Amino acid sequence: MTQPPKYTGDAAWYGADLAKSDDWLLALTPAHIAELEAAAEATLDRDVATLTAADLPLPTLDAELRKVRNDVVDGRGFALVRGMPVDRWSKEVSARAYWAIGARVGRAVVQNPVGHVLGHVKDIGGDADNPTQRGYQSAANLPFHTDIGAEVVCLFCLRPAKSGGRSSIVSAATIWNEIKDRRPDLAEVLARPFFRDRRGEEVEGQDPWYEMPVFMPAGERMAVAYVRRFIFSCQRFEQVPRLTDQQIEAMDLIDSLAYDPRLKLDMDFRPGDIQLVNNLITLHTRTEYEDWPEPEKKRHLYRLWLTIPDGWPLPEPLYARYGADPETGRPLGINLPPGAQPNAPLDVEAIAAE
Repeated sequence: MTQPPKYTGDAAWYGADLAKSDDWLLALTPAHIAELEAAAEATLDRDVATLTAADLPLPTLDAELRKVRNDVVDGRGFALVRGMPVDRWSKEVSARAYWAIGARVGRAVVQNPVGHVLGHVKDIGGDADNPTQRGYQSAANLPFHTDIGAEVVCLFCLRPAKSGGRSSIVSAATIWNEIKDRRPDLAEVLARPFFRDRRGEEVEGQDPWYEMPVFMPAGERMAVAYVRRFIFSCQRFEQVPRLTDQQIEAMDLIDSLAYDPRLKLDMDFRPGDIQLVNNLITLHTRTEYEDWPEPEKKRHLYRLWLTIPDGWPLPEPLYARYGADPETGRPLGINLPPGAQPNAPLDVEAIAAE
């Protein structure tokens, strides 16, 4: 096969360089916050999941959010919006203000089989190593990965953990370039399909696994799809080929590079911050954390998975997990079971994860 080339441009960055500046950070002004609050309060009688950008006008902030969207979708692949006053806002206001910002970037898609379009990153007793559960339901370390159903991932910090839970990101293009330089043989392996576990989210007619390369050329960009846990848990199926030594070595190299201090960017993720990450060109991680014992103080992030209807052309393998939305032609979120509808609950009950 012909290997994809090395990649240049804004998306091929080194964290050590970006840590020297904060031009990827938008600090909200009092005027911005007043706009968000007014827009949110005007829609308190409506379901968050039904709201559009037009329902949540932000006349002053819109210009700044266009720059954020350009950076995330077509530029370096991430941004941080700082200053949402979660200490004085109710969850009802916070959720709508967050939704207003997300709606300027893309369209929310469903994140789980119960239909959440406003997701919750919160420890409810989940086990990240259980092939039927998800890491965001636990306090475990989540190694560098991409989310499985999003073009852009947005995380809004309502409350931090007692300790730990540090967030870091890394450029997929930079990792690819480093692998091309060091081990072109492993670059070739990573451009071929890997079997991945659907983790019980298949619909009728689907196998409980699918195939997708880790790195996929997308014109002038390099797309990535990588969840090592899902690749390894797929080995539970006898019908799936065993991982080769080269595949394991290639994943080891990705992990080693992702944690290299030259490559990764650690983010000071505070209450009221919104982290926006282009999930197609950026990997992210979270360290293990210790939570507060009091339920009302537990670490809690709101999450949005966004699709970008007018985004750049995507490699065909990216549609292997969920298929395409018939309306937009973009990757679809979770395939809902019969009777389930998209919904946006403002909290998640601390029930045992199933």
